[in-house]
Amino acid sequence: MVQLDTLDLIVLIVLLAGSVAYFTKGTYWAIPKDPYASSYALANGAKAGKTRNIMEKMEESGKNCVIFYGSQTGTAEDYASRLAKEGSSRFGLKTMVADLEDYDYQNLDTFPEDKVAMFMLATYGEGEPTDNAVDFYEFVTGDDVAFSNGGSAEDKPLSSLNFVAFGLGNNTYEHYNSMVRRVNEVFLKMGATRIGQAGEGDDGAGTMEEDFLAWKEPMWKELADKMNLQEREAVYEPVFSVTEREDLSLESNEVYLGEPNKNHLEGKSKGPFNSHNPFIAPIGHSRELFTVKDRNCLHVEINISGSNLSYQTGDHVAVWPTNAGKEVDRFFSVLGLSEKRHKVISVKGLDSTARVPFPTPTTYDATVRYHMEICAPISRQFVASLAPFAPAEQAKFEMEKLGNDKDYFREKISTQYLNIAQLLERIDPINKWTNVPFSIMIEGLQKLQPRYYSISSSSLVQKEKISITAVVEEIRVPGSDNIVKGVTTNYLLALKQKQHGDPNPDPHGLTYAITGPRNKYDGIHVPVHVRHSNFKLPSDPATPIIMVGPGTGVAPFRGFVQERAEHARRGEKVGKTILFFGCRKSTEDFLYKDEWDQYSAALGSSFELVTAFSREQPQKIYVQHRLLEHSAQINSLLLQRANFYVCGDAANMAREVSIALAKIISEQRGISAEKGEEVVKNMRSGNQYQEDVWS
Repeated sequence: MVQLDTLDLIVLIVLLAGSVAYFTKGTYWAIPKDPYASSYALANGAKAGKTRNIMEKMEESGKNCVIFYGSQTGTAEDYASRLAKEGSSRFGLKTMVADLEDYDYQNLDTFPEDKVAMFMLATYGEGEPTDNAVDFYEFVTGDDVAFSNGGSAEDKPLSSLNFVAFGLGNNTYEHYNSMVRRVNEVFLKMGATRIGQAGEGDDGAGTMEEDFLAWKEPMWKELADKMNLQEREAVYEPVFSVTEREDLSLESNEVYLGEPNKNHLEGKSKGPFNSHNPFIAPIGHSRELFTVKDRNCLHVEINISGSNLSYQTGDHVAVWPTNAGKEVDRFFSVLGLSEKRHKVISVKGLDSTARVPFPTPTTYDATVRYHMEICAPISRQFVASLAPFAPAEQAKFEMEKLGNDKDYFREKISTQYLNIAQLLERIDPINKWTNVPFSIMIEGLQKLQPRYYSISSSSLVQKEKISITAVVEEIRVPGSDNIVKGVTTNYLLALKQKQHGDPNPDPHGLTYAITGPRNKYDGIHVPVHVRHSNFKLPSDPATPIIMVGPGTGVAPFRGFVQERAEHARRGEKVGKTILFFGCRKSTEDFLYKDEWDQYSAALGSSFELVTAFSREQPQKIYVQHRLLEHSAQINSLLLQRANFYVCGDAANMAREVSIALAKIISEQRGISAEKGEEVVKNMRSGNQYQEDVWS
């Protein structure tokens, strides 16, 4: 037998340790950090030791009902807040609202039977959880889910959990409301008891609000029966106190004038930058791609150098807007607060679980300008809640009628696209609404949300510059004198006008505080962060790709083509790259018309641009028609495993493109229409068919 001396043993141990280290790299050590990960706590100096145990939190605060939300645009969070208020005022429940990312869920199997958990769950993108719901969703739907008391799904670990669920989705997406459906499925499988139906709101049909209102009434009845609750007359109970501070002024260093967190207030803006902590980015270049009678389109270059922000081609950039001065003025005027707008206020939760949606102390003006969605559509439920504070009996009667009659509300408000101040002006144009508590506005209006844009540049070509392509929105409402103006696109247009020498930019009659709080955005800056997307080029540039992007849907494909042209310049093999682009007229809104020739020069025969100009002939021609004209070529590329991409309008274009593709596959391969649709469905599930669409 071979004998090993001490030196041999040492060498063997070192080699074994090295091997273990090598094969576990990236799993147990040297784990790469997610560049998009949230760091809200870091950005806002959150208190150490805050519990992530929801049962512990409910016990110490005396709650018997928690409403969780998974929200991307703020609507699910708004619904959670509304349910919390209603549960408290109507049924005496001890409610709290909870962000899904603030808690852990291993101990959900110990949730007390005499309490209830509600889940407001939005579905984002192609059936994905919202950013703040990712950890929760991956845990409860995981194959190896492990709760605190052990046991598998078959052991019914959630048998003590009573839950309520409502989903927010869009029927123009294939995976409609998949979040709430999947969570409902796994909860029931694990023994939980659902109260009421698993509700589904449909933004695609424009019925989200009414779907929510119709769902919650029978849910409340069933919950009241289950928990022996007694309904009582609902009266307004403020969630927040608003105190005017005579000891502070605009010049006080601790007063927030629109800064998103303490680091920004102190002038120490630092990363990581994310959905809670924007980077104040300089705009390097801006121009109008076209300007016609009713529309114009912007190209904006945002410089992210020195920020440690990074993006990949196909990602989204979020722009943090401010409200237009005209609408801020209208809001203060109708509430009779114009003279107090710059008064300093402190806002505090009247309950230990109530989270103030912006930093304080601040001012009325900063709150409305930087933090409240004052231009958004309003809910019928919110209108009803304002009725008791009407300045006159006739106004009160009208508000009650609007709140109780959904058809009347639709006729007078929804179809007119009125915001809250416009509504109050119309209801009573003479009297000011001075009885309305400012707290109810904070509670009833959503937090002003960042707007997301598909990045229209390649990170390979310009890693420190992010391009945005956006049509400036100004929508005339048929049969009304109201004109709906996009909050963020007009803000970007004002920045562009300022950059090009206009000392007082006022796009479409709007003005913006474009220098930001305490002039911190001066020099043409805009707050941004980057959001990761799964809308990605194939890793091998030799893989063929087919892109369909009419209008500003071409934005990510400019980045795709830009990147492939760079691969070609470097001598790499690039697969067939075909882009179907559509617009009204070649002389009017042909985006990046001059650039495509440059990319074609680099890519040669591998690049092909197919255009559809809808208004240059008697019968309108759209991108889906051009797809059908190229049926044989498209089918051939798909058989070569080409990736198929669609970007743009979900309700019409994306659906028609999907139908056209199924038809192409059916006819070219000699299979039934049903089989063609099945092939497209499999392409989606296999990530060969990708969409970046909006409604």
